[in-house]
Amino acid sequence: MDVAYLQQTKCVFSFNPIYSSTHNRPVSVPSKVAFINSRDYQHNARRSFRWRSRNMCLASSSDTLVSGKSSSPTVASKKDKEFEEEEDLKSWMHKNGLPPCKVVLKDRQAYDSRHPSIHYVAASEDLQAGDIAFSVPSSLIVTLERVLGNETVAELLTTNKLSELACLALYLMYEKKQGKESFWYPYIKELDRQRGRGQLAVESPLLWSESELNYLTGSPIKAEVVERAEGIRKEYNELDTVWFMAGSLFQQYPFDIPTEAFSFEIFKQAFVAVQSCVVHLQKVSLARRFALVPLGPPLLGYRSNCKAMLTAAEDGAVQLVVDRPYIAGQSIVVWCGPQPNSKLLINYGFVDEDNTYDRLMVEAALNTEDPQYQEKRLVAQRNGKLTIQTFQVNVGKERETVLDMLPYMRLGYVSDPSEMQSVISSQGPVCPVSPCMERAVLNQLATYFRERLSGYPTTLSEDEALLGECDIDPRKRVATQLLRCEKRILNKCLEATVDLINELPDLSQSPCPAPYAPLLR
Repeated sequence: MDVAYLQQTKCVFSFNPIYSSTHNRPVSVPSKVAFINSRDYQHNARRSFRWRSRNMCLASSSDTLVSGKSSSPTVASKKDKEFEEEEDLKSWMHKNGLPPCKVVLKDRQAYDSRHPSIHYVAASEDLQAGDIAFSVPSSLIVTLERVLGNETVAELLTTNKLSELACLALYLMYEKKQGKESFWYPYIKELDRQRGRGQLAVESPLLWSESELNYLTGSPIKAEVVERAEGIRKEYNELDTVWFMAGSLFQQYPFDIPTEAFSFEIFKQAFVAVQSCVVHLQKVSLARRFALVPLGPPLLGYRSNCKAMLTAAEDGAVQLVVDRPYIAGQSIVVWCGPQPNSKLLINYGFVDEDNTYDRLMVEAALNTEDPQYQEKRLVAQRNGKLTIQTFQVNVGKERETVLDMLPYMRLGYVSDPSEMQSVISSQGPVCPVSPCMERAVLNQLATYFRERLSGYPTTLSEDEALLGECDIDPRKRVATQLLRCEKRILNKCLEATVDLINELPDLSQSPCPAPYAPLLR
């Protein structure tokens, strides 16, 4: 599989500059900014903005974000031609300070012929590990420091109630409205071309419909998506804080205050887009740690087994040093960090089936109805365990995790205080308690893993058959890939547990009754 095929970042909307389009300089922001807490002040401020063009307050999806609706193949073809007729991203970057580099933008046909093709970054010549593929100057990078013009203001915002992503999303939503007058128009155009798609033509599940989220039934990711969406809504409710704290920045826009200018759905699309293409820089100030870098995501592919990263240079530029050889024309990839597939799907819309960082969580809790709950809780705490303990099941480490769970599980079963310490401090499959109790512990674990597997609407073999089909909805495909990875981990856990049961000295031994067994979820 071509590595670029795995790139799944998506930028649903388009950006505009931290520069004035006419003067090409950063927007100034007062060095001293006061927090606005007074409702009366905010009310008056809202009223003072009413003179602005009310007919532009509620931005449509075509005005602010790329519409998610499909167009006909003819329309898609026309859009491709329109994109080609205008200045391409790389030419614009060279014109504005990008030094000679060793990459080129190439074209990949979209899986859906109704959508424009997808661009990706490829090597323009043969590369060796350690070569600098490109170095983007600071003048072509969007950070919160540059957006707000003052690092102190940036830090105030991101340490208060708003994340860097929310601030960047708000700025970019306003800048999108500037159209071709924007310094960043070519970058905006390129992100628009992506239509919020990664290389598998899939957006984050945060933008899926309710029926499409059902593709993820059985996976804990469904609850994570709901929780993340709630967090985005909370940030939306705080958007006006940015307006009042950095008023001189936003006064250049003839639009209303954020929550009146943009609906929540538009902001969510913008937030998800920023989340999917932002670069997390290391060893830089707080206000520069999240950056939007042309030639970076979504044009660069992500791979979990790649060690190349976009890094900040001393002069403020962001460069990419490749970690492997490339032949001319081959797509270039970067590391996406030690993220499990659930995070890769939520953040970037893809699943890496070779992801060595993939994992599932198993939560175990001592039974609060147990008369000895308090005593067991203290024993657990003395041994570095919590009353609700989360076990991380890493791919390839399933048996080790099951063995790590056993001491905690055994603690929930014993009733003799003298056995509690020895049980929780024991290591390995050999238990210092009765065989019937060990059988009960292992039986509970086996039942738990079987129940989790039964919570999926399809079996592993059915997933394999579905993924073998050619004509399958891209969202359903990537969801099925995720479920297949999760089921493989759970099956390995079940196999490890059954193996431990088979290693017991007396298989005829019945499990002991356990009225206060630990709770698993």
